[in-house]
Amino acid sequence: PDDPRPPVSSTGLRLAVARELLLAALEELSQEQLKRFRHKLRDVGPDRRSIPWGRLERADAVDLAEQLAQFYGPEPALEVARKTLKRADARDVAAQLKEQRLRRLGLGSTALLSVSEYKKKYREHVLQLHARVKERNARSVKITKRFTKLLIAPESAAPEEEALGPAEEPEPGRARRSDTHTFNRLFRGDEDGRRPLTVVLQGPAGIGKTMAAKKILYDWAAGKLYQGQVDFAFFMPCGELLERPGTRSLADLILDQCPDRGAPVPQMLAQPQRLLFILDGADELPALEGPEAAPCTDPFEAASGARVLGGLLSKALLPTALLLVTTRAAAPGRLQGRLCSPQCAEVRGFSDKDKKKYFYKFFQDERRAERAYRFVKENETLFALCFVPFVCWIVCTVLRQQLELGRDLSRTSKTTTSVYLLFIASVLSSAPVADGPRVQGDLRNLCRLAREGVLGRRAQFAEKQLEQLELRGSKVQTLFLSKKELPGVLETEVTYQFIDQSFQEFLAALSYLLEDEGVPRAAAGGVGTLLRGDAQPHSHLVLTTRFLFGLLSAERMRDIERHFGCVVSERVKQEALRWVQGQGQGCPGVAPEATEGTKGLEDPEEPEEEEEGEEPNYPLELLYCLYETQEDAFVRQALCRLPELALQGVRFCRMDMAVLSYCVRCCPAGQALRLISCRLVAAQEKKKKSLGKRLQASLGGSSSSRGTTKQLPASLLHPLFQTMTDPLCRLTSLTLSHCKVPDAVCRDLSEALRAAPALTELGLLHNRLSEAGLRMLSEGLAWPQCRVQTVRVQLPSSQQGLQYLVGMLRQSPALTTLDLSGCQLPAPMVTYLCAVLQHQGCGLQTLRLTSVELSEPSLQELQAVKRAKPDLVIAHPVLDGHPESATKELVSTF
Repeated sequence: PDDPRPPVSSTGLRLAVARELLLAALEELSQEQLKRFRHKLRDVGPDRRSIPWGRLERADAVDLAEQLAQFYGPEPALEVARKTLKRADARDVAAQLKEQRLRRLGLGSTALLSVSEYKKKYREHVLQLHARVKERNARSVKITKRFTKLLIAPESAAPEEEALGPAEEPEPGRARRSDTHTFNRLFRGDEDGRRPLTVVLQGPAGIGKTMAAKKILYDWAAGKLYQGQVDFAFFMPCGELLERPGTRSLADLILDQCPDRGAPVPQMLAQPQRLLFILDGADELPALEGPEAAPCTDPFEAASGARVLGGLLSKALLPTALLLVTTRAAAPGRLQGRLCSPQCAEVRGFSDKDKKKYFYKFFQDERRAERAYRFVKENETLFALCFVPFVCWIVCTVLRQQLELGRDLSRTSKTTTSVYLLFIASVLSSAPVADGPRVQGDLRNLCRLAREGVLGRRAQFAEKQLEQLELRGSKVQTLFLSKKELPGVLETEVTYQFIDQSFQEFLAALSYLLEDEGVPRAAAGGVGTLLRGDAQPHSHLVLTTRFLFGLLSAERMRDIERHFGCVVSERVKQEALRWVQGQGQGCPGVAPEATEGTKGLEDPEEPEEEEEGEEPNYPLELLYCLYETQEDAFVRQALCRLPELALQGVRFCRMDMAVLSYCVRCCPAGQALRLISCRLVAAQEKKKKSLGKRLQASLGGSSSSRGTTKQLPASLLHPLFQTMTDPLCRLTSLTLSHCKVPDAVCRDLSEALRAAPALTELGLLHNRLSEAGLRMLSEGLAWPQCRVQTVRVQLPSSQQGLQYLVGMLRQSPALTTLDLSGCQLPAPMVTYLCAVLQHQGCGLQTLRLTSVELSEPSLQELQAVKRAKPDLVIAHPVLDGHPESATKELVSTF
């Protein structure tokens, strides 16, 4: 039981208590231990004086307690005795003495010294514990030798909203490679000196977030990171901690990571600003409800793992501690409400240079590494996929096996799904013929285990579960599962988890293709269960659903049938097709048309950007699923029920654009695409102005912009616009709404307008366009081969560049309808417009000026045009004889 007496304060009393505690400890020793204690006490260390041997040689327990207290003083005597007891192999007595001292004397300067000394011990423990990592359940390798630097881009590198012009085109910014300098910058203060307390590392599955987090922990222990800032750093694997039964306090979780149970945890927690917690996989934290919803605020309170981790995440627990959080790229929106002023950074994977380094580290044989790397680099698609470290590991593993057998990769892979399936195929093909059926059966059972885990949000599996599926000790278990030993109450608990979470999700998807036709779908948890679950916001099933679609292509299904010796039912494919087609109505994330005009009028100067906390864009996720199939006919059939693709608030990356471009190429006739409030420059591109560009902008004006057009780099949307020129592309309508449209995007769109075979309608609504951008777009619309018939333009303010758009009417071969509703047309612009409308080369049939405010002279000019060209329809409330409707039209346009 705890000693009820309060800590003593007076010097005399502290000395008396110290004698009492010393005597109690020494009386616990046997004669042999007491003798050893006396001998060890002769040399307490180079920094302390020692009691002369003459006083110690014949001293009993009472004499020793007195000598220690008088010679060193109360607290130092207890500290010397504790250390000497440990050196005398009386560790239990030393621990008891330490505990009693804390109870009776409280926290003193010697306790702080103890924490300081424990830092060294803890760092050594971390270095030893994390010096080696398991290479995807293969041999153990040194982290310093296997870790390959990743690209990490801070979110703050995103471009700011500024006025556009040729001098301000974004130049590709460079993400920093994950060296010590980059890791140190993560918690660097801003220009005001404020240091972030929470840093979020986000990125897709398999990109290397966990390895980067472990390398940060290792480098801290090695003295390379956060020196003078962090005394103790703790690695918290969220998925593993969430699955532990029972309740534990934060203090318990810290103690579990220490080398012994004597760690000064209370003293560590007394200085939370000196602690760093690494929460790995925070996207696995569930949303808490009911009594569990309140986060934990006391580090000594025993609570569920979700409450403790949630308390750290929300800063309700140890608000001044540093947090490093890793999460999948789609999850920050879900975590945003729980994070406190986070600074985000994106883990981008390997650069091309680092891919090569990884190959050489993996093979450790220069000749084989060079051969494998050369092969992959020649396969452009496969090489691109290797930016993801886990995919790179799979490719290297398969290649090593092929090279050892004297073979080469026989088929290319365009998607992550096909690379993962390639790895499964290599496992099956490497098995002896006699073992083939057994390995196939084991893989089926493993897929079933993966599916149960994914649907139940479980990543840890007990030995009993493996035994029930006859997987324990099998080749499949060795290859795909990692063994983990967790400290239990009575004995060590052994659990298993997949070598990577993304691989569990892949195998879960594969399980649906391996279902026997005769198994009732409800009992088997059919594919409908997965797809219905994925339709929910923030679903943890997103990646599994993507993998499922990737496995549904005819080629992948043939591969599965060949490798598993089974017939894959078309039922799953048809069910997935119906699911996509059913998303045509009420898709989350699709903005209604009515909001466009209203939002633009409320704030015409600033196109809305996606908020940090918004949900993942659901329509874009559908396109990712279709992209994984790489089956044009299936994609076209799926999009037939989705006549309009509307993407809102997307901060496009290059992979997003590759996905969108592929789906647009496959779209059926009559397809429309709307991009609303999207960011059309790469998320991490920095904007820089060279001196030459600044001079061009200030001296050359609009005339110089013509000369700089050819120098613009390809825009982020370049792949999409190139796709629109494909003879097979049937996209008929493109609308950019409430976007900031850089000149490079205008240039690339202008090129596409000249050759797009099916595009007949273009909408530019409440975008920010430079004069040079409008000029380039007008040139594309005036091109002889341009097929655009309808152009809708709404500009947030009066822009001189509108003259180019009006002038284009004299040359545009196909344009029949121009809608300038919502634009500001000054009198000189109206005069110019009327002159162009009467030009013999103008074939315009309809001009819409709804909600455009016009002066009386301008109205008279337009009426004169109507009299001269009676077939030309000019829609305006006053000209139509309905002036009272002008105000209503102002808020209902589009």
